[in-house]
Amino acid sequence: MNDRTCIVTRKTAEPDELIRFVVGPDRAVVPDLKRNLPGRGCWVSADRLNVDKAAGKNIFARAFKKDVVVSPQLGELVDKLLAKTALGALGLARKAGAVALGATKVESAVRSGRALLVLHAQEASEDGLRKITQARRATAYAGGPEVYAYKLFSEADLSLALGGTNVIHAAVLADDAGRAAQKRMVALDRYRGGSPDERAMFAAIADEDDAAEDVE
Repeated sequence: MNDRTCIVTRKTAEPDELIRFVVGPDRAVVPDLKRNLPGRGCWVSADRLNVDKAAGKNIFARAFKKDVVVSPQLGELVDKLLAKTALGALGLARKAGAVALGATKVESAVRSGRALLVLHAQEASEDGLRKITQARRATAYAGGPEVYAYKLFSEADLSLALGGTNVIHAAVLADDAGRAAQKRMVALDRYRGGSPDERAMFAAIADEDDAAEDVE
């Protein structure tokens, strides 16, 4: 079996698109997000659906060719670990000056092209989202970067990670610390099912741009 073949889908993929699992001394299957734990590992596509399938259908036992202990909460455990890692990277980005806080600063970062991504607290209101969404659309229409927005955390989680209070909107900025945080946010978002509405929005903008070029 190819080392980077998902044991559920049987498809090969890049490491960032997979999660490695190993068996601990107690025969328990554990996630190896950093890919550095000893022992033979197996890979699962980095999304909750496939992790739950692997845990619920005895697929790990077949992959490791021995009896293993699989927690029924394995999918939730992976989610918590990914979230913890993402929040940790976000905190480091804040210390490096690579995070803008507040709706006004976030909108400015988007329009200037400095924003890699936008984070909205899960409690954010539609009114609070509107101007930032308009800024993201306008930036993409003007040929600037596609700035994705994610609702991955609560206001309390964002506030704790960023050392603020009532953090509802934040932008991760384009530098090394910001890109490290972006990688973690993308991984968590993918694990939770991705952002189809965001992809659809930018695809529609691209289609409109193509149609305008055809008219010209």
